[in-house]
Amino acid sequence: MSVDLYYEIWNELKRHINVVDRQEAAETLVSVLIDNDVDADDIKSSFKSDTEVKRALTSYLKDHPADANDDDYEDDEDDDYDDSDEDEEDY
Repeated sequence: MSVDLYYEIWNELKRHINVVDRQEAAETLVSVLIDNDVDADDIKSSFKSDTEVKRALTSYLKDHPADANDDDYEDDEDDDYDDSDEDEEDY
């Protein structure tokens, strides 16, 4: 599903959520989106006009800094692998 569709669904459903509960609902939405591999930048651009989701995304990224840089983290994992031992003949 595209992030724009998530935005449309959120816009339709949030009318049915009490104003005092919307921030918590937005936090749940952000968590579900990120848990399902939606990029934080995509959420930010698609929900740019929604205050609750922007606030929830900011809070989520402060609490989970690794999710803000998932691509960088995945690249770093490969950097630890050193295959120079394979060429050595110290058997």
